[in-house]
Amino acid sequence: MRYLVTGIAGFIGSHLAEALLERGHEVVGVDCFTDYYDPALKEENARGLDVRRLDLAVDDVDLAPLDGVFHLAGQPGVRSFGDVFDLYLRRNVLASQRLFEAAARDGVRVVFASSSSVYGAPDVFPTPEDANARPLSPYGITKLACEHLARAYAESFGLDVVVLRYFNAFGPRQRPDMAFTRIAFALAEGRPFDLYGDGRQSRSFTYVDDVVAATVAAMERGAGTYNVGGGTEATLQETIAVLERLAGRTLDVRRHPAVPGDQRRTQADTSRIRADLGWEPAVGLEQGLEAQWAWAAARVAPR
Repeated sequence: MRYLVTGIAGFIGSHLAEALLERGHEVVGVDCFTDYYDPALKEENARGLDVRRLDLAVDDVDLAPLDGVFHLAGQPGVRSFGDVFDLYLRRNVLASQRLFEAAARDGVRVVFASSSSVYGAPDVFPTPEDANARPLSPYGITKLACEHLARAYAESFGLDVVVLRYFNAFGPRQRPDMAFTRIAFALAEGRPFDLYGDGRQSRSFTYVDDVVAATVAAMERGAGTYNVGGGTEATLQETIAVLERLAGRTLDVRRHPAVPGDQRRTQADTSRIRADLGWEPAVGLEQGLEAQWAWAAARVAPR
């Protein structure tokens, strides 16, 4: 099979591309290499992959030769209020609309990477896919808008699309702005860590290999919308304690107010994806943090 991965030089995109290649598929990728993400890390992620620099909000794509598209590209992060909002409109909503239109035109199946941020502050935990979607950040709002666009193209133009709501993916090569990466490098380099909020925010953290397995299964046999969430919910304080134990040192924490739009809690109801696709998370939080710590520590010169 021949697949396109958008956002291929990113965290999940690069892991997905490698997994597809290991399965014997042909993989091509696009990425616009924005300055939001450490350019050196993106270049490292892309090494050995067939990557084309392309801006989906502007550049046309011919999808006809493909068997499927994994649409992971987008502007991430809940710090999406204010002057940066136009980037979220452009790189999430506009880019996805143009990709969905091309896929519907060319008759190509799409797996779209959405986010647990669409739920905002849900009324029920674990949160099922049919819960009210009330995002708290412009990022979550644009992800939900993309889901509505996917549904509109499915109903009006026959787009074959599956939507995945990722819950807090982590692991080696995670984005530099994400908490686990910042904690790991702060421990490895012996510098302070800026904690936003009280540390009792809890998440369904999902190891990247499990995210990839769910994403591939969705392309092969998925239909509709699925939560993709880890089996263990943990607070940021608990994950800091695990990483401190792995590092053998104490983190110097500097406390700041919570970020506007950040969710207090996420917990995924994964009943649907387990029943439909036979998927369930295989990597626990501590095992995944061991891999992420080893990756971060290896990138820091010994002190």
